[in-house]
Amino acid sequence: MDPNLTGKTIAELRKRAQLTQSQLSEKLGVSDKAVSKWERGLSCPDISLLDKLSIILDTDIESILY
Repeated sequence: MDPNLTGKTIAELRKRAQLTQSQLSEKLGVSDKAVSKWERGLSCPDISLLDKLSIILDTDIESILY
Protein backbone atom coordinates (compact mmCIF):
# COMPACT_ATOMS: atom_id res chain seq x y z
CA MET A 1 0.00 0.00 0.00
CA ASP A 2 1.36 3.39 -1.03
CA PRO A 3 0.03 6.24 1.18
CA ASN A 4 0.49 8.80 -1.59
CA LEU A 5 -1.49 6.74 -4.11
CA THR A 6 -4.16 5.95 -1.51
CA GLY A 7 -4.45 9.65 -0.70
CA LYS A 8 -4.79 10.64 -4.35
CA THR A 9 -7.46 7.99 -4.80
CA ILE A 10 -9.44 9.21 -1.77
CA ALA A 11 -9.23 12.81 -3.02
CA GLU A 12 -10.38 11.83 -6.51
CA LEU A 13 -13.28 9.72 -5.23
CA ARG A 14 -14.30 12.42 -2.74
CA LYS A 15 -14.43 15.03 -5.47
CA ARG A 16 -16.35 12.66 -7.75
CA ALA A 17 -18.89 12.26 -4.93
CA GLN A 18 -19.06 16.07 -4.74
CA LEU A 19 -18.03 16.17 -1.09
CA THR A 20 -15.70 18.59 0.63
CA GLN A 21 -13.08 17.31 3.06
CA SER A 22 -15.24 18.70 5.85
CA GLN A 23 -18.37 16.89 4.64
CA LEU A 24 -16.50 13.59 4.32
CA SER A 25 -14.98 14.03 7.76
CA GLU A 26 -18.42 14.63 9.30
CA LYS A 27 -19.81 11.48 7.70
CA LEU A 28 -16.87 9.45 9.04
CA GLY A 29 -16.70 11.09 12.48
CA VAL A 30 -13.12 12.28 12.05
CA SER A 31 -11.58 15.73 11.72
CA ASP A 32 -11.17 17.46 8.38
CA LYS A 33 -7.45 17.60 9.20
CA ALA A 34 -7.40 13.78 9.21
CA VAL A 35 -8.95 13.69 5.73
CA SER A 36 -6.41 16.27 4.57
CA LYS A 37 -3.55 14.13 5.91
CA TRP A 38 -4.89 11.08 4.09
CA GLU A 39 -5.16 12.96 0.83
CA ARG A 40 -1.61 14.32 1.15
CA GLY A 41 -0.24 10.85 1.87
CA LEU A 42 0.86 11.73 5.40
CA SER A 43 -1.31 9.05 6.97
CA CYS A 44 -3.92 6.47 6.04
CA PRO A 45 -7.47 5.96 7.28
CA ASP A 46 -7.85 3.65 10.25
CA ILE A 47 -8.87 0.14 9.23
CA SER A 48 -12.13 0.54 11.16
CA LEU A 49 -13.16 3.38 8.78
CA LEU A 50 -12.50 1.62 5.48
CA ASP A 51 -15.89 -0.06 5.14
CA LYS A 52 -17.82 3.15 5.78
CA LEU A 53 -15.40 5.14 3.58
CA SER A 54 -15.90 2.72 0.69
CA ILE A 55 -19.70 3.02 1.01
CA ILE A 56 -19.60 6.83 1.11
CA LEU A 57 -17.24 6.98 -1.88
CA ASP A 58 -19.19 4.28 -3.75
CA THR A 59 -16.24 1.96 -4.32
CA ASP A 60 -14.63 -1.08 -2.76
CA ILE A 61 -11.92 -1.12 -0.11
CA GLU A 62 -9.34 -2.60 -2.48
CA SER A 63 -9.77 0.31 -4.89
CA ILE A 64 -9.07 2.78 -2.09
CA LEU A 65 -5.97 1.01 -0.82
CA TYR A 66 -4.42 -0.16 -4.06
